Amino acid sequence: MSKASEPLPAHLRPVSVEIPVTWTPEQALAVFELLDDLRERIWELYNVQLQDLLREQQQSPGLDDSNDTLSHTQSAPFI
Repeated sequence: MSKASEPLPAHLRPVSVEIPVTWTPEQALAVFELLDDLRERIWELYNVQLQDLLREQQQSPGLDDSNDTLSHTQSAPFI
């Protein structure tokens, strides 16, 4: 049994990123573009796995949609 006071291993600790308020707009844009490029590359490599994981995380726990007669894009007719 582990003690509550033991620190988490480094790879499990949250990462906090400080964003300097002294950046120029050009520096901020460069970092923004870098992050956007990184996001795009990750999506290119892992898109199917990410979609599966996001779908899994967005499903309500314990909710079984297998008996639904309407898909999520359809709605019941208004009467």
